[in-house]
Amino acid sequence: MIDTVSVLGYADPLSAAPGEKIRFYLGSSSLRQADLCVVRVRCADPDPDGPGLRLLQVPSAVDGTVGLRSQPIHPGSCARVDNTAALPASGSVSFGCYLFPTLPGDRVQTIAAHWSRSRHCGWRLEIGDDGHLHMTVACKGREWTAKSSVPLLAREWAFVAGVVDTATGTVLLHQQSLSIDGGRDRTASAAAGGPTEILWPAGSPFVMGAICQDAPETAGHTSSHFNGKIDRPRLFGQAVGPETLRAVVEAITPGGAGPAALGFWDFSEGIETDLVTDRSGNGLNGVLLQGPMRAVTGANWDGRSMCWREVPWQYGAIHFHDDDLTDCGWAPSVELTVPDGWCSGFYALRISARPDTGPAVESYVSFFVRPPRGCATAPVLVVASTATFLAYGNISTGLEDPLYEVPHEGLVTLGPDDVYLYEHRELGLSTYDTHRDGSGSCFSSGRRPILNMRPRGDAFNYGNDTHLLDWLEQKDITYDVVTDEDIHREGASVLQHYRAVITGSHPEYVSREMLDAFEAYQNAGGRHLYLGGNGFYWRIAFHPVKSGLIEIRRGFSGTRTWEGEAGENHLSFTGEPGGLWRTSGRAPQRLVGVGFAAQAFNRSTFYRRMPASFDPRAAFVFEGIGADEQIGNFGLRGGGAAGLETDRADRDLGSPPGLLLLASADSFGYDGLPAVDEIRITHRGLAGDQNAQIRADMVFFETAAGGAVFATGSIAWCCALSHADYENSVSRITENVLRRFLDPAPFRF
Repeated sequence: MIDTVSVLGYADPLSAAPGEKIRFYLGSSSLRQADLCVVRVRCADPDPDGPGLRLLQVPSAVDGTVGLRSQPIHPGSCARVDNTAALPASGSVSFGCYLFPTLPGDRVQTIAAHWSRSRHCGWRLEIGDDGHLHMTVACKGREWTAKSSVPLLAREWAFVAGVVDTATGTVLLHQQSLSIDGGRDRTASAAAGGPTEILWPAGSPFVMGAICQDAPETAGHTSSHFNGKIDRPRLFGQAVGPETLRAVVEAITPGGAGPAALGFWDFSEGIETDLVTDRSGNGLNGVLLQGPMRAVTGANWDGRSMCWREVPWQYGAIHFHDDDLTDCGWAPSVELTVPDGWCSGFYALRISARPDTGPAVESYVSFFVRPPRGCATAPVLVVASTATFLAYGNISTGLEDPLYEVPHEGLVTLGPDDVYLYEHRELGLSTYDTHRDGSGSCFSSGRRPILNMRPRGDAFNYGNDTHLLDWLEQKDITYDVVTDEDIHREGASVLQHYRAVITGSHPEYVSREMLDAFEAYQNAGGRHLYLGGNGFYWRIAFHPVKSGLIEIRRGFSGTRTWEGEAGENHLSFTGEPGGLWRTSGRAPQRLVGVGFAAQAFNRSTFYRRMPASFDPRAAFVFEGIGADEQIGNFGLRGGGAAGLETDRADRDLGSPPGLLLLASADSFGYDGLPAVDEIRITHRGLAGDQNAQIRADMVFFETAAGGAVFATGSIAWCCALSHADYENSVSRITENVLRRFLDPAPFRF
């Protein structure tokens, strides 16, 4: 047995060219040192029925022993204002906002606070572990608290306010429900004795959604995180009555009746950024930590528009979670400058140790080496689907989704990494998981350890794709690697140097920039081999500045593990609609001829040649393949080359007129189930034993300027390449196509 979790780490950036630097961030709570080396990844899947783990050690400047330390992870989002010079040093204070709590009564949750825990001084407005609103004030060893008489309701908007009135020596609370029907009205007020003189904690930040720690050992960390939305927060340096305070909270712009606010935060400004804007003129601008969800509906959203750009004043809320995580914030352990002589490819930093007790430690941190910028070092380009790797990063639906076993028609099998993730939720969520409050996780970041994006990790996605690398090396076909984020940020210029571009087993998550680049490449005569299934499916965005950070809004269509809230399907990074590319008019069929049709997790099957496979245009594909030969009746994933998730051609969705349907796999039986977006009405004939749409299609078509596209429509395809020592029908067809795609002779319609 090998210990893969006693040392964890991540790399930033994920991709670098020769001469560029990659920093590695390592942490261990049990080991003080470990040995490092760099390996080039040929196959990351240790499955003994396949090629096995194939890692080539390459000498590097980071080889040797490195010291380790514990680097804890502190999830939980908030808005932090550090420039508090405009805040009063003493006297009365009032805070109000609209609030949409999602887990009231779960634990103590801070709505807003100007608080020093080390000095036990300041004020904080919070929801107690009893679900009631609390306003607490402390100074000089004394503490005063007002508590509401009725608890807040989950997922119901309310106006809430806390006031410290030093003129009367009173602490006051107000809560007013926005909905009063059906028992939703929880309006209440409360008062308690308070200080007549008080000094507020100078130098301490003002925080919304958490409390900031200021003890030396925890300085800068946050705790008591709020779960839910905060909309239009306002802060005053005086005692303000509830009616006046509510009127100012309701206001979209500063000014008008009522006192001037010290802090008038407009969360609808700068939605694409991590900044929160104070419109009071006092400069109390803040920064968001750990990626709370922006572009969410506020208390005044009326449904007139589903896009935050059209009615931004109705999107003046932020959804905070106590398990948000976009950056571990670890200190770097080592830094590597990629040597000039390294081949482009998948790489990993191997961390090993032999502790006095327990199994040997062998952990990995993945990264990717691209060719020198602006040129190619091979005729073939493999695209590393990092957006997909990130989307699935640390996925735990198998542990928490009670219906997970239903589509898989089998018991969940847990490995050591799965168990570790269940015990260490601080490692962050995949975009398939839900936050503790049930809302969907729409961000995923590479600035954290990701256990299923590394050698020996879960074979799905990353591991499956390395079977393609193994096959290319077995066939002595040289290749370069770039990530899809490289393509996102640099466009078609990354692709234009290559005769053939290969996308692997599951390039599911795609930004507009990526899709535009692939289309431009194909239209300019490029050749594209899509050797996977369920590709080019979900629309995502990369963060405009931060590398390795993606966003998705799943909306109400597509095969999904959660649905977004009404009105919250537009991406905060870009303002573009989220959801499926199909619902944005760019179904995968328009790019690669096929698109997601079905799932078959229980077993895979084989392809049969279709009449179009005998068209002279496709003769090169089937050289050495018999007319009646079953193609791919073998493989590491379910025993066949067609399986897991499969695609089909569809002219109505954009499959081009010249497309040849070369082969099809349709013998999934009742194990094959249609993708949700394929179902227009439910009936008994949906499963693969009665539904002709449950299939994987192998297609070929020519594109403009002499280019071409070949697609297999199955995630399982790449995992059949090595069968019978690489001498098989899947390997033969793939090689036939790639060799012809590398031939400069143009394709003709």
